[in-house]
Amino acid sequence: MNNKKIDNIYCIIKQYSKIPKKIIEKKNIYKKIAGRVISKRNMSNNIFINIQDILGNIQILINKKKIKKIYSLVIKKIKIGDIIYLEGILFKTNTKELTIRCNYIKLLNKSYKHWPDKFHKLKNKESKFRQRYLDLIINTKTKKTFLKRIKIIYLIRKYLNNKKFLEVETPMLHIIPGGATAKPFKTYYNKLNTYMYLRIAPELYLKKLIIGGFTKIFELNRNFRNEGVSTKHNPEFTMIEIYQAYSNYILMMELVEKMFLYIINSLFLKNKNILFKKNKINFNIPYQRITLKESIYKYSKLFKSIKELEDNKKIINIAKKLNINTLNKSIEKIIFKIFQNTVEKKIIQPTFIIDYPANISPLAKEKKKNCNIAERFELFIGGLEIANGFSELNNYKQQKKNFKQQLIEENKNISLLDKDYINALKYGLPPTSGIGIGIDRLVMLITNNNSIKDTILFPILKKN
Repeated sequence: MNNKKIDNIYCIIKQYSKIPKKIIEKKNIYKKIAGRVISKRNMSNNIFINIQDILGNIQILINKKKIKKIYSLVIKKIKIGDIIYLEGILFKTNTKELTIRCNYIKLLNKSYKHWPDKFHKLKNKESKFRQRYLDLIINTKTKKTFLKRIKIIYLIRKYLNNKKFLEVETPMLHIIPGGATAKPFKTYYNKLNTYMYLRIAPELYLKKLIIGGFTKIFELNRNFRNEGVSTKHNPEFTMIEIYQAYSNYILMMELVEKMFLYIINSLFLKNKNILFKKNKINFNIPYQRITLKESIYKYSKLFKSIKELEDNKKIINIAKKLNINTLNKSIEKIIFKIFQNTVEKKIIQPTFIIDYPANISPLAKEKKKNCNIAERFELFIGGLEIANGFSELNNYKQQKKNFKQQLIEENKNISLLDKDYINALKYGLPPTSGIGIGIDRLVMLITNNNSIKDTILFPILKKN
């Protein structure tokens, strides 16, 4: 069969499923297909087999009298899970099910493992993640999730390409970990006799490209953070970072609103609503925009007024009640921790949280009217942080100061100061805005999955 062109099951279904039974029978359509056997039923003089690939499945009719020579092969050798090749005429049954009347069949490869019962499927979460290949074959929901993930990534690229953004690639191995606050994975490069780090973010390299003359760029790739695993975190994850010169964080918020609406409309035929954890989420724009302190007052119910968020003693007392460590922490970091503990999970509808403290946003530009506040936003949907963006800090002196302060606060060696990035800033970074969007969480949201592991083909798991 190596020289024979195989017809795609999904294409057959899409092309012929709506054509009336009589017309299909008149055309005498001959098809050659291959796939995995997922069911087999013996009915009088006929055997019905269903085979599938990643996109669809189709029914096969084998008449025992017409194909006597291969009847024994079908009955004795072909089992559920086996991979077969067949040829035959397309028709529709009396129940209008698209079917192929088999003229020729060949066993390509056998499945030697016991298959889970098709009704009980593969439900154990640990088994689903460890045996994703089996999960994809058996569970329709899993298959739909990853097909939709592929479509989401395609739509993101399509939208940005249409807006004249250029896709670029930057290093995965970094001499100095930077671009975000996170613990990196460390490795050793023998040839250079030096330690290197798997990147935690591509941000600094992407801004160097803006300095070099690119004006609209993005990178969609993997990041690595040597931290915890949860329903919202995987140490290896997919992120897109987008940068646009001669823009600010307001324009970046508008870009992400329009891009998300485009994705939702494309996936759900212009329906602006999706369901996530029993919540109906509306992606109509513009999204709500509220300040960090306003969100704490509105959602946490711990403060009688926003003015109380200026009372340091009150803030510290509430933080202690929430078991938040306040030792050697700035009041801004304590406020942010209160937000993370009491607000994030309560934000269901798409909402931009703005006006973050400048001292917890070391790469963001400060507001001109209030140098203690950064031109920064985070986007929350369905209780998940989906995106983080800001107007980029382009003053090299301030950036150097912020980097040094960050290293001191994190008790890290000053040698981790990224001097090359500071040097690049001296050549002039245009007014620029950027955003990072967690693809795995976005897919989790759009496909209505409870765990990030359900959106990653091979999530990180403990060794068996």
